[in-house]
Amino acid sequence: MTQPYRPLAAFGSLLGWFGLALQLWQSILLAETKGDGAAAGVWIYLGFYTILTNMLVAKALSAAALGPGHGPVVRFFLRPGVQTAIAMSIAIVSLIYNLMLRQLWHPTGWLLVADVIVHDIMPPLYLLYWWLAVPKGGLRWSQVLVWQSYPAGYFAYVLLRGAVTGWYPYPFLDVNTLGYAQVVTNALAVLVAFIAVASLLIMLGRWQVRRRAGLQPAQR
Repeated sequence: MTQPYRPLAAFGSLLGWFGLALQLWQSILLAETKGDGAAAGVWIYLGFYTILTNMLVAKALSAAALGPGHGPVVRFFLRPGVQTAIAMSIAIVSLIYNLMLRQLWHPTGWLLVADVIVHDIMPPLYLLYWWLAVPKGGLRWSQVLVWQSYPAGYFAYVLLRGAVTGWYPYPFLDVNTLGYAQVVTNALAVLVAFIAVASLLIMLGRWQVRRRAGLQPAQR
C-alpha cells in the first residue's frame, strides 16, 4: 500500500474494531436479557458472516496502517489477492443485507449504530481503500475460485453449528425451515454472486492497471 493511504487505513481499522466491539457488547446484552448468559452472546456473534468478514476487513486495514515490517500475519493481510478476496466478501455482505435482510429487523440505539457501521459504512470504506491503495497488477483469474474457499468454509461451518444447536444465522440458510436441498440451492445461488463480484473486481483491477500504465508517459 502506498504511504498516502495509511491514514485512511488507520481510520477504517479503528472504526471497524469499534463497530465489532459494539456489536459484541450488544450481542452479549441481548443474550443476557434472554437469560442465556454472555457465552451464548459470543457464540451467536461468531455465527454471522457479517461479523467474521468485518473482522477480516479490520485486520486488513490494521495491517495496512502498520505496514509490512510487523510480521508474517501483517504481510499476509497485505497481499493483494487476500485484500481483494476480502473486498469480494464485504461487498457481498452489503449486497445481501440490503437486498434480503434489512427489512427483517429494525435495530435501535447502540445496536443501530453497530448495524450501520458493519453493514453500511465499512463495506464502501473498504472498497474505497481497495480501489485507491491495493496494487492490482498481480491479480489473476484463477484466484476467483480460490477466493471461494472462505464462503464455502463458512457454509460448512453454519451447517455444522446448526446440526448441533438447531440455530442458523440467516433465513436462507435455515435448514429447520427450508430443508437441506433448498439451503444448498440457496447457497449455490449466493456462490454465483460471489463469483460474479470477484470477477468484477478482477476486471476493475485490470482496467485500473492499464489506465495507470497509459498515463505514465504523460506524467514524464
